[in-house]
Amino acid sequence: MAVRHFALAALLGLTLAACEEERYRGSARHNIPIPSATYTLMSEKGMSKSQPIVIRSYKKESELEVWKKRADGKYALLKTFPMCRWSGQLGPKVREGDRMAPEGFYAIAPAQMNPNSSFYVSFNMGYPNAYDRAHGRTGAHLMVHGACSSAGCYSMTDDQIGEIYALVREAQNGGQRAVQMQAYPFRMTPENLAKHRLDPNIAFWKNLKEGSDFFEVAKDEPSVSVAGGRYAFNRDGTQVDPSLTQALSEKRQQDEIQVAALVSKGTPAVKLIYDDGDQHSSFKRQLAQSGADSLNRSVAWGSRDVGISRVDSLIGPRVVVFDDKGRTKATVRAESADNEAVLAAVSSAQQAEEAKPVVAAAPAKPAAAQPAAKPKSDAAATQVAKATPGAATPAPIQTASAEPSQPSFYQRALSFVPLLGSGSSEPKEQAPVVSVVPETPQTVTAPLPPRRASTLRTSQLQPDASYSSQPVAR
Repeated sequence: MAVRHFALAALLGLTLAACEEERYRGSARHNIPIPSATYTLMSEKGMSKSQPIVIRSYKKESELEVWKKRADGKYALLKTFPMCRWSGQLGPKVREGDRMAPEGFYAIAPAQMNPNSSFYVSFNMGYPNAYDRAHGRTGAHLMVHGACSSAGCYSMTDDQIGEIYALVREAQNGGQRAVQMQAYPFRMTPENLAKHRLDPNIAFWKNLKEGSDFFEVAKDEPSVSVAGGRYAFNRDGTQVDPSLTQALSEKRQQDEIQVAALVSKGTPAVKLIYDDGDQHSSFKRQLAQSGADSLNRSVAWGSRDVGISRVDSLIGPRVVVFDDKGRTKATVRAESADNEAVLAAVSSAQQAEEAKPVVAAAPAKPAAAQPAAKPKSDAAATQVAKATPGAATPAPIQTASAEPSQPSFYQRALSFVPLLGSGSSEPKEQAPVVSVVPETPQTVTAPLPPRRASTLRTSQLQPDASYSSQPVAR
């Protein structure tokens, strides 16, 4: 009898828990609670729900962090969320419709919270801010939202955005006038700065690093203004502790020394070119193993069923490798932006090519005595070829081992894919295929891989709010 009562109580508890969850899937989504596990984590770290927070996002790493102020007045990392989708490229948003997610320092006030979003719940980042307006940038309604679909926004899963939304709401209810969001192209490490030192956006990114350095050293959010077309930090008249100023100066000097050391050791300068943004590797694995439906809970949560945006573009960026003069030396397709094996292979091939001795030309012989030499397939897989500036781009280097002629998306999502692959049906080698590129920049349109709209529902995509001047619910 006791067992029956216990089972009944357990069933009732599960039913109540399910009802509790359902309460926050409709019109009451603005009251979605912070998960109990996150409450426990806050308690362990000396935080409470009403204390201020700071959000930090990183495109290249596809991660979003929530930092929360502790009782001692210092911010500490509460949670890191893997990002389900961002669109565009590294770099700031410039104009409406460019699919770029904003980079910079933004403020999220209570009026920017949207519990009735078509993408579950969302909040407006506040683009364009004063810096964006000073540079004549256009666009509107750039959000952090759910549904794992992006056309200029930072998109999370519905579960994730529900939790982040609740954390922002409770901080605002506790008295925080605006939550600062620091949106970066990548983590501001010496390694990333060394790799991207020749990118056209490097001056802008170094400006963002000034604010990032302050936050990481002071464990407090910087005050942000705009002066001379640049972000200016802590110029609101607030007195900064001289010891903090010294610590900031030392950090910047050490970072510059590390960047110089990495460059001197041969760290290649690169530019990442995405087909259309990216997502965290954990979601790529889930997508490959379980399909798009495993990432899209839009119907269950009551938001618009848009499907994951541009699934076929989620195959990793093209990595363009430059020489010290900014000339393109090689372009490879990488599984991820940090695939060191790819960059090492390119660097090794370049060094081998440059180290070849110059051999004097032999006297000409009859054509019959000089059969055409065929390059070895293993050498062709990593050889870096150069083209004459202004000449037509030659055909890509072919290898004896290339990928199947029509691979599935799931095979390509977690594997190296050449920029222009061959049609061979033999198994693909692990070594990256290097394509031939000209010395001078040229406009190249790389075709997207074949879509599988029937199974991934990409045909159900809706236009992004950043494409329209009319407000929409996001």
